[in-house]
Amino acid sequence: MGRSKLRKAFYMPALVALRPNPIIIEMKQRLTKAGKSKMAIVGAAMRKLIHLIYGVLKDGVPFDENFA
Repeated sequence: MGRSKLRKAFYMPALVALRPNPIIIEMKQRLTKAGKSKMAIVGAAMRKLIHLIYGVLKDGVPFDENFA
């Protein structure tokens, strides 16, 4: 579901973010424990990236992984 151009644009960044980004790594571990498929985890990572980007653009502050 969703816009195909957005899915195409966020697929590879989501795969890359699953490795070094601590926020997305924690989400990946939680979803893996819950028994989600690999593609469902990638889809969740894509959505999480969109939310992170929106927050940075909306607030106008740099990304801070320790901001909670």
